[in-house]
Amino acid sequence: VQLVESGGGLVQPGGSLRLSCAASGFTFRGYEMNWYRQAPGKERDLVANMASYGGSTTYTDSVKGRFTISRDNTKNTMYLQMNNLKPEDTAMYYCNAKTAWYDYWGQGIHVTVSS
Repeated sequence: VQLVESGGGLVQPGGSLRLSCAASGFTFRGYEMNWYRQAPGKERDLVANMASYGGSTTYTDSVKGRFTISRDNTKNTMYLQMNNLKPEDTAMYYCNAKTAWYDYWGQGIHVTVSS
C-alpha cells in the first residue's frame, strides 16, 4: 500500500497550490479519502473529506470556499485544490485512506505560505 503526496511548496499569500495523492496497493474507489494537516506544535487536523466512490465532501470551516477536494477513481488519485492561501495554512499536509477496517497514511508534504 502506498499513498504519495505531491504538489506542495512555497507560495505567497493569496496564491494557489494543487496537492495530489497517488494511491496504489488497495481498491482506491472503495475508500473514504481525507486530507489532514499538521502545523508545527499543533495536532493533526482534518482539512477535507470525500466519501468513497466520489460521494459527499466536508471541509473544516477555515478552508470552506477556498479549498476543493476531488478524486479520480480511474487514476487512483485524490486532489486538494487550495486557493487564496493564507499564512495560517502553512503545515505538513497528509493524505489518508480509510475504511472501517483499514487506515493508510502518506508521508506528508510541506506547504508554506509566506511573502
